[in-house]
Amino acid sequence: MQKISFKLEVFEGPMDVLLSLIAKHKLNIYDIEISSLLDQYLEYLEQCRQQDLELAGEFLEMAARLIYIKTASLLPRPEAAEKEKQALQGALIEYALCKQAAQTLKEQFIGDRIFCRKAMKIKFSGAYGRTHKSDVLLYAWNRMGQKHLQSDDQLKGSLQRVVSQPVVSVMSKVVYLMRKVWSGEHVYFGTLYHDIRERSARVALFLAVLELTKHGRIGISEDGTYVYRRTDYLLKRKRKNQNNLPQEGAI
Repeated sequence: MQKISFKLEVFEGPMDVLLSLIAKHKLNIYDIEISSLLDQYLEYLEQCRQQDLELAGEFLEMAARLIYIKTASLLPRPEAAEKEKQALQGALIEYALCKQAAQTLKEQFIGDRIFCRKAMKIKFSGAYGRTHKSDVLLYAWNRMGQKHLQSDDQLKGSLQRVVSQPVVSVMSKVVYLMRKVWSGEHVYFGTLYHDIRERSARVALFLAVLELTKHGRIGISEDGTYVYRRTDYLLKRKRKNQNNLPQEGAI
């Protein structure tokens, strides 16, 4: 006699099984009939056993939980069973909402329908491409807290002065500062900034001082009035260079 077999749907966990049984037998998830749900759940476990399917311990744990709720509900004081039932219903409702949200996100995903043969090279310009009316620019300038302007001609002159100001790199001031401290033991900050008037140059020099101090190339006096060359940095660099030299007789 040919053995009867049937196909079981694969579920991710016991909560998934319970939701499927609730939907299949049209049970009220907000007021679950534990007896009917337990019978259907035990039947599913029996079908899995007949098909020699291995079940995780969480499936058996859920069966024990349902049996406990059903048994406790038959006692004279079923408050504990009702509390456990409400906790199970809340978990099922939360799990159902998560599955619904996951399905919605899955439908919105389009990554599997996009294919790019090779990386696209997009040409772009760093220049600002939009145009604005002069009254809009004048309003924006005055809102920036700058000197209040009354006319477009005043705005044009101010913008030309801002654009024409040179931009000084931090690296150029690093070289400038190292030359200063290399020629003497220390250099006062007043001397460093004496001949520098442009705002960009002064900011670049300040950043250069921070960068060289961070890497130990120079130090700042305790009273903060001058910078000096770090001799310990030079000694460490000299020892490092000597250690990197090939030893006599080495291949």
